[in-house]
Amino acid sequence: MLNIPFVNRIAIILVVLAGLVLAMPNLFYDRVERHNDAVAAIEATGAETDELGADRALWPSFLPSGLVNLGLDLRGGAHLLAEVQLSDVYEARMEGLWPEVRDRLRDERETIGTIRRLAPEDVPPGELHIQISRPENLDAAVAAVRELAQPVASLTGVGASSLDVRGQGDTVIVTLSEAEQAATDERTMRQSLEIIRRRVDEAGTREPTIQRQGEDRILIQVPGLGSAQELKDLIGRPARLTFNPVVGRSQSPEENVPSDQVVYPSAEEEGVNYILERAEVVSGEDLTDAQPSFDQNGRPSVSFRFNPNGARAFCTYTGANVGAPFAIVLDGEVISAPRINEAICGGSGQITGNFSVESSTDLAVLLRSGALPADMVFLEERTIGPELGSDSIEAGQVAAVVALAAVLVFMALSYGLFGIFANVALLLNVAMIVGLLSLFGATLTLPGIAGIVLTIGMAVDANVLVFERIREELKTAKGPARAIELGYERALSAIIDANITTFIVAVILFVMGSGPVRGFSVTLGLGIATSVFTAIFVTRLLIVWWFERRRPKTIEV
Repeated sequence: MLNIPFVNRIAIILVVLAGLVLAMPNLFYDRVERHNDAVAAIEATGAETDELGADRALWPSFLPSGLVNLGLDLRGGAHLLAEVQLSDVYEARMEGLWPEVRDRLRDERETIGTIRRLAPEDVPPGELHIQISRPENLDAAVAAVRELAQPVASLTGVGASSLDVRGQGDTVIVTLSEAEQAATDERTMRQSLEIIRRRVDEAGTREPTIQRQGEDRILIQVPGLGSAQELKDLIGRPARLTFNPVVGRSQSPEENVPSDQVVYPSAEEEGVNYILERAEVVSGEDLTDAQPSFDQNGRPSVSFRFNPNGARAFCTYTGANVGAPFAIVLDGEVISAPRINEAICGGSGQITGNFSVESSTDLAVLLRSGALPADMVFLEERTIGPELGSDSIEAGQVAAVVALAAVLVFMALSYGLFGIFANVALLLNVAMIVGLLSLFGATLTLPGIAGIVLTIGMAVDANVLVFERIREELKTAKGPARAIELGYERALSAIIDANITTFIVAVILFVMGSGPVRGFSVTLGLGIATSVFTAIFVTRLLIVWWFERRRPKTIEV
């Protein structure tokens, strides 16, 4: 006889209600989105304005607030194709290597004489040139520098040396070896991808697409941004923060200085330039945290905290240079040059300057995400307007409504009352798909809408198998209750087999595909799970309720 235990009935109802509740925020998309943005802004800044409070009140906090994220083709947004300047990393490596090379060659001064580094502007990019006063002992200098080489830290460079050192005339020429360049390129691309992803995520954007293309290019697509320039401003800045000793000030940015010094303009004082030592005391890589804050005068600033190594180096330097100025340099500009009044050994500090609340927040995001290892050149940039996305949404809605209406009419005409039960389950199925997409924070794209439309057509397959099986059982003169029970039992294996094969395909598409293909596979996979649930459990529960109430002697399917 037909029987579904009371506990199972309650479980089915709760699952359906949960799906409906999770899908509900999408009926009030704009209100819920403003609520979510306000909550995120309040949590990030720790301050609540009247405007943020009003937006937060647009949606009750006790209700779910997850939304289906709309992809770039539906919502509009920014598209960038960036090329990472890998050669910049070679130059940075040579700058970092120079102090070690200098110290090593000074140990050999009795043999090679005095040394002089050629200015970086006078040598090919990514090379370090050091002249010696005794060229007859050039081989000794080359051998001394080669001792600084390390094994290449990559599987493809096993056994190779990190440096290529050779002599030419009276000059020692140092470059990265080919194996080290390949390993450096791979690390640089991975680091760039991760930093871009962290910057975009911390800015509160939804479901960006960040993918590597080729050897040195990165594709970035961020839905919801107003222009490609916003995205460029967010990710294009290197955000290289350093703390450098101050040598002096200059009115000319073209001041001739030794190769171990550099001239940077002041961001606060127009026409003022600072002469700094090229070697920094600590860098942004030693930062563990950066947050927007306010200084003692109530002006926006950025508070930062060092890791143990950075804190130790900063304490040692400030303790040995009390009374001397030091410069805080961001992206080649001196944003502040305070005087050291006492040793700073707490491992934390504060950057002040001409900041607004917004700019201090942006700087904190950039510093937290870390410095980009190399500059990027934007080869392609597009702003996709929301009006294009609205057209796509409208077209997708029309397709979904037409498909849904056609299936509903077909099922009602083909199976009568049982077809109506299947139609109710189908509507709940679509709502549950939307609820699961909201729960997982998945991104809906045009291919994703295609997956939902396909699911609508496939969702009734299980009911068709059950209903046809019930018809067959009724022909054997069994009672209606027994026919319904056998129909579900004997159709179950066919339903499971058919949906498992399709689900396997969805999993393969998700694992092997990217972008739109993955969007299609997500909605297809979720649709398979919800359609099996509604066909096996929800439709059966509706039929049981009807049968228990009416107790029909005969049924027509």
